[in-house]
Amino acid sequence: MNINELIAKDLLSIKAVFLRPEDPFTWASGIKSPIYCDNRLTLTAPAVRNDVENALAEVIKKEYPEVEVLMGTSTAGIAHAAITAHLLDLPMGYVRSGNKDHGRQNRIEGKLEAGQKVVIVEDLISTGGSVIEVADALRDAGADVLGIVSIFTYGMKKGLDRLAEKDLRNVSLTDFDTIVKVAVDESYIRPEDEARLIKFRNNPSDESWIHANA
Repeated sequence: MNINELIAKDLLSIKAVFLRPEDPFTWASGIKSPIYCDNRLTLTAPAVRNDVENALAEVIKKEYPEVEVLMGTSTAGIAHAAITAHLLDLPMGYVRSGNKDHGRQNRIEGKLEAGQKVVIVEDLISTGGSVIEVADALRDAGADVLGIVSIFTYGMKKGLDRLAEKDLRNVSLTDFDTIVKVAVDESYIRPEDEARLIKFRNNPSDESWIHANA
């Protein structure tokens, strides 16, 4: 079993990723979604957490060997950045969603020198908006952002296009398509649901997947 499938199996087993095509979730935007994702649950599942953090460490060593600092996204990426930095014996910090309104009004927490090579640790990427803001803040502070590692990505075109526009590379442990494949193999969903869910991934605003082969 490759790492993409292992992490997919792990996330499904603890319902960090939960597929419910017959009874869709509603996102804040109003979009109907067959998937719910909460990778914070990995932190309370030691065996899964061990797989995730070791996989993040291996990806960083392989894909970003020049890294000097890990920076987590606030708040979901902080714990993963801390654990992975410990495994790699690297410094870490995190980037707030906005500047503090007191003290030194920091947005970037932890020591960061101009020119340092940084990898951003994120738990989930959908449209890419939040991680792009983090990358912009780090670049404004003089960091050399090598790229992103994330636990899960939807692989949506909008997100891929936005990351490409910002010259940001992302390497995820697993993705939507792998999750769906493993979910079929493990009987979490029916085989006929696979095409419906891929249709959702291709265009979340098109709700025709809901009734297709339902």
